Amino acid sequence: MTTIAATRNDGVRVLDAADELFYAHGIQAVGMHQIRDASQIPLKRIYRVFPSKAELVEAYLRRRDHQARAALRAHTATPPTPERRILSVFDWLYTWYQLPEFRGCVFNNAFGELGGTDAIGRAVRKHMSAIREHLHTLAADTTAPDPAALAMQLHVLVCGATSLAAIHGDPTSALHARTNAEALLASLPERTAP
Repeated sequence: MTTIAATRNDGVRVLDAADELFYAHGIQAVGMHQIRDASQIPLKRIYRVFPSKAELVEAYLRRRDHQARAALRAHTATPPTPERRILSVFDWLYTWYQLPEFRGCVFNNAFGELGGTDAIGRAVRKHMSAIREHLHTLAADTTAPDPAALAMQLHVLVCGATSLAAIHGDPTSALHARTNAEALLASLPERTAP
C-alpha cells in the first residue's frame, strides 16, 4: 500500500511540475531534467510513473481536460436561463484570460507544437469535442431550431476569443465574443408561453 501511495504522490508532483513548465514554456522546450528539478523527484522514479515524456504529456492533457470541463460545467450550472448559461461561458473565459499565467489554450498550444497524428492529437480532439458537446447541451435548452449549429458557432467564438487573447494579451476578446453570442441568441425564435 505504501508503494502505491508513494507512486501516486510522485505522479501528482510530477504532473504539477510538468503542468506549470509545459504551459509556461511549451512542451518541446521543457526537458525531463527540468521536470525532475521542479518536482524534486529523481528521473528513475519519474520514469517509473511515466515511462516516456509522451506519456507524461498525455497525462498532462487528460488532467487539464478534466479540470477545464469541470470548471466550465460548474460555471454554467447556476445562471437561471439557458441564454444566461451560454453567456456565462464568455464571462468565465474573461476571468481566465485575466490570470497572469494565461498563455492561451493548452490544447491549441499542444496541437501547434506537436501536431495531430498521434495520442496527443486524439487528446486535443477529444477535449475540443467535449467542449462543443457541452455547448450543444446548453444550446439544446434554447429555442434554437438547430442546436448543433448554434453550438458550433459558439465554439468558434470560444476558440477565436481564446487565440486572440493569447496572441494580443488582451482579455477583452472574451467580451467581444460575448457580444456576438448575444446577437446569436437574440436572433433565436421567441419562447412560446406554456
